Amino acid sequence: MSERIRVVSPVDGRIVAERALADGAAIAALLARARGAQAAWRQVPLAERQAVASRFVEAFEARAPELAHEITLQMGRPIAHSPGEVRGLAERARAMTALAPEALADVVPPAKPGFTRFVRREPLGVVLVIAPWNYPYLTAVNAVVPAILAGNAVILRHSAQTPLCAERFEDAFRAAGLPAGVFQVLHCDHDAALGLIAGDGIDFVAFTGSVDGGHAVTRAAAARFIGTGLELGGKDPAYVRPDAHFEDAVAQLVDGAFFNAGQSCCGIERIYVHQNVYGRFVEAYAEAVRAYRLGDPLDPATTLGPMVRASAAQLVRDQIAEAIGRGARALIDPKGFPRDAAGTPYLAPQVLVDVDHSMRVMTEESFGPVVGIARVASDDEAVARMNDSRFGLTACVWTQDEAAGLALGARVETGTFFVNRCDYLDPMLAWTGVKDSGRGCTLSRIGFEPLTRPKSFHARRVRKEPDS
Repeated sequence: MSERIRVVSPVDGRIVAERALADGAAIAALLARARGAQAAWRQVPLAERQAVASRFVEAFEARAPELAHEITLQMGRPIAHSPGEVRGLAERARAMTALAPEALADVVPPAKPGFTRFVRREPLGVVLVIAPWNYPYLTAVNAVVPAILAGNAVILRHSAQTPLCAERFEDAFRAAGLPAGVFQVLHCDHDAALGLIAGDGIDFVAFTGSVDGGHAVTRAAAARFIGTGLELGGKDPAYVRPDAHFEDAVAQLVDGAFFNAGQSCCGIERIYVHQNVYGRFVEAYAEAVRAYRLGDPLDPATTLGPMVRASAAQLVRDQIAEAIGRGARALIDPKGFPRDAAGTPYLAPQVLVDVDHSMRVMTEESFGPVVGIARVASDDEAVARMNDSRFGLTACVWTQDEAAGLALGARVETGTFFVNRCDYLDPMLAWTGVKDSGRGCTLSRIGFEPLTRPKSFHARRVRKEPDS
């Protein structure tokens, strides 16, 4: 009997789905189908590929309520918030579909008499996308849609927590008329996925997950000269200057830290506040967090759901306890959140002050509903604290002086820098990280580049000599 995965819902412990894991023979057959299908797909005109992508979005949107409900069951996000992910997928897919002609157009240098010269972007072949559970559609679409638009075949290996999301991609592409084999779903364990990367047949790996996972993918790909795109999370900081729009900064930074129970790679995990507004900010921030309602995510009134599993919640509990043991002060009383219980995925939100960088909660990824707030005396101190991290995915500043904010952004080591915004991906801008947040790029015109290879064409025109 083949091994199986069982999806245990963090909502109530029910089994949401079971799937057999592919063995070596099944993986080899899947890869052969992908390579055969890609040889034909790359010849399909771009306009037709765009039409398929547009129909994919329409098919996806037609099932929006069902898909949102499945997200909640699989990973615990409140049903009041899950529909936003379906809308986000549609926004990104449409943006990338519209960008494809520009991104994939020939690059033509200045004219040179007697020559025809251009660089064409050709598809790589077969792209393996390894996607996580926390934003199961948004993380996957970033690579899946542009890879297919560029003429590649795609194999999607989704998290064992969210296998149904991979299958819904497949359903929508089938409804859109994508030829069989161009997109396929693979349910397999970690070792099988690494073996697939290390063997022949995969031409690029787009991985979203942990730093340890990124290292494993890099090692597997190292001997084969294939590209990898790695999005590995962050410890994203915010800085509130004294001239910030106060109410907006509080509201947006609360949402940026606690949406999706803090389970976002670009969520706010540490906040630095100028001393001139620190006391007022902390008081207002904690009061806003106390308004959250922790409960059953299938209840539309719930605003904070469970974490994905009890072990993830325990990691956050341990970080909080360690910080308090080192002198931090907790501003939120868990008794105000009756659903909070040790040994379960349900965890009350927490705000910590009197924190410093000797505490894991300020240096290691928490990926949960906790944030530390520290006082700073100047812009320079804020930049130093923000850069004191092995991560660099996003960072943000809150100020009404845009020029000053952008100048600070030039000094912060990060892939994306926001002024008066956070926890957001703009599909027209490159999504990338520095340090242990990874390498490579998705989204925007630039995001198509890793999914293609440049091929130069150089033709010299020779005139036929006239007959004598």
